[in-house]
Amino acid sequence: MNPDIEYKSEDEIKLFQEKKLRELMLYLSENSKYYRNLFEKNNLSFEEIKTLEDLQKIPVTEKHHLQKYNDDFLCVPKNKVIDYITTSGTLGDPVTFMLTEKDLNRLAYNECISFACAGIKPEDIIQQMVTIDKRFMAGLAYYSGAVRLGAGIIRVGGGIPELQWDTVKRLKPSVFVTVPSFLLKLADYAEKNNIDYENTSVKKAICIGEPIRNDNFELNKLGKRISEKWKNLQLYSTYASTEMASAFTECEAGKGGHHHPELIIIEFLDENNNPVPDNEQGELTVTTLGVEGMPLLRFKTGDIMKHYTNKCSCGRNTTRLGPVIGRKKQMIKYKGTTLYPSSLYDILDDTEDVENYIVEVFTNDIGTDEINIYAGVKKVTTEHEKKLKDRFRAKLRVAPKIIFEDPKEIAKRLYPEISRKPVKFIDRR
Repeated sequence: MNPDIEYKSEDEIKLFQEKKLRELMLYLSENSKYYRNLFEKNNLSFEEIKTLEDLQKIPVTEKHHLQKYNDDFLCVPKNKVIDYITTSGTLGDPVTFMLTEKDLNRLAYNECISFACAGIKPEDIIQQMVTIDKRFMAGLAYYSGAVRLGAGIIRVGGGIPELQWDTVKRLKPSVFVTVPSFLLKLADYAEKNNIDYENTSVKKAICIGEPIRNDNFELNKLGKRISEKWKNLQLYSTYASTEMASAFTECEAGKGGHHHPELIIIEFLDENNNPVPDNEQGELTVTTLGVEGMPLLRFKTGDIMKHYTNKCSCGRNTTRLGPVIGRKKQMIKYKGTTLYPSSLYDILDDTEDVENYIVEVFTNDIGTDEINIYAGVKKVTTEHEKKLKDRFRAKLRVAPKIIFEDPKEIAKRLYPEISRKPVKFIDRR
């Protein structure tokens, strides 16, 4: 389950992808209303796109295109659609994605080889602590990927620490799939209920939805807090999105999520849609391979990150993705300083008294960005605000407004019923 192409030379990987690209061009020319219109409007022919460099001739696809022309992206009759999925709507209205049976098999294969990349084997038992309902692709991908791998999987879903620990006690899983901040809640529950969580069957955690590493691949504040509490638990980052129906998961080296070249072509672009050099941050832009229902060509994900092309110690020669630095549309200009929410999260995660938090950004009456931080603290003292503001000034040179609330009240807003992920960032601009 570790594809040979990932260990080939850069030139061999490029030739392999260009063959797949030409197959995609033929498929889009015959089946995609949206891309036929795009090529015609820009005086392009599908036949002229033969190399990875040729992709730069094609205008990018963005989220608003998917929202406005959703049905035009569908390349099959609707009676061939098996599963309907929606994006999480992080940056606006969710987008519907329609998957065929072939797409579901591709999704399973993607997660199967991603699990294998993290060293997960058929004899492992995976405790899935994310939802498989609510039109959520990730939960479905993890489940079907485990089935494809031949591993056991327990569909517990999110939340409810008591149920999670009961499952660990009864079924002895070896792997968690979870939002990493939830691991702190599990550890806290274990400490309060005399559960020896350092000595359980669980040895690995696949961490989704929140970064656990910095640019240099060292654990960030959240990752360090987890590893300090849970010393025997090995953490793995993974990055994925509904639009690309692919995942980038770390190997045991922990030096970035590995690219699967048979599933996706990747570019890293600046604000003018030009490629950025290695080790510089750019917006991840993807072209999906082997997708039947709604393939995408040069889709800009909105996620800013660095990429690395040197060979990994695991032997793979594929590009590796660093952690998401920020989302393009979540960039904040606050008192002359450019920030991403992740820089605020890092400080809050490193503040022990803060149990949970929500960052809210809005436009003030003079048209500039303002930040409110709602911090969940059980017993607020006069020192709390000073300590937090001093930390913000020391790290970021600016200090946002801080509003302290009961952690239970924060939790209600952090995990709304209709959401599939914690909603830590609210953009009211």
